[in-house]
Amino acid sequence: MTLTTKNIDELIKLCKARNQFAQLEIYNRYYKTMYNVAYRIVKDSFEAEDIMQDAFLTAFTKLDSLKDSVTFGSWLKRIVINNSIYRFNKNNKYQNVPFEHVIHKVEDDNQGITSDYSSTNEKAILVLNTLNELKDNYRIALTLHLIEGYDYEEIGDILNLSYANCRTTISRAKESLRQKLKPIVND
Repeated sequence: MTLTTKNIDELIKLCKARNQFAQLEIYNRYYKTMYNVAYRIVKDSFEAEDIMQDAFLTAFTKLDSLKDSVTFGSWLKRIVINNSIYRFNKNNKYQNVPFEHVIHKVEDDNQGITSDYSSTNEKAILVLNTLNELKDNYRIALTLHLIEGYDYEEIGDILNLSYANCRTTISRAKESLRQKLKPIVND
C-alpha cells in the first residue's frame, strides 16, 4: 500500500514516527487549501506561502499535542488562520492584491473539470473583489464566517471579540458588502 492510499490516521502515526514521506504526503494533500486560507487574510502571495510553510512546520513538530488525528485538517487550518491574523496585524504594509489570483489558483487545481464555470467565476470574482474593498476587520470576519465556515463563537475567539460584538461586526460587514454590491448588480 502506497502512502497516497493511506488514510489520515495512518499518515499521522507515520509522521509521529518521523516518516518524511508521510509528512510530504500530508503536505501535498493540504498545501493548496492552507495557502488559500492564508492568502485571503494577508493578501500577499509570498507572505501566504511563508505562513503556510510555518504552519506545517509547527504542525509536524507539535503532532503529539493533537488529540484526534481525524481533526488534523481543521487543526492545521486553525494554525494557519492564527498565524495569518498575527502577521496581518503585525505588518500593515500589504498591497491590495486582487482575489483573481486566488480564483485562478482554484481554476488551476480543477483542470480536469469540463463544466462551464465562467459565469460563476465572474460572480465570485466580483464578490471577492468587493469583499476586498471592505474595512480590514469586516473583510477578515466575513472571510472566516462565509468562506472558512467558522461560527460566531469561533470567530470571536480568533479575533478576541465578544460573541455579541462578533455578531454585530459580521452583520455590519454583510450590510456593507450588500451596499457596495447593490450599484454593481443593478447595472
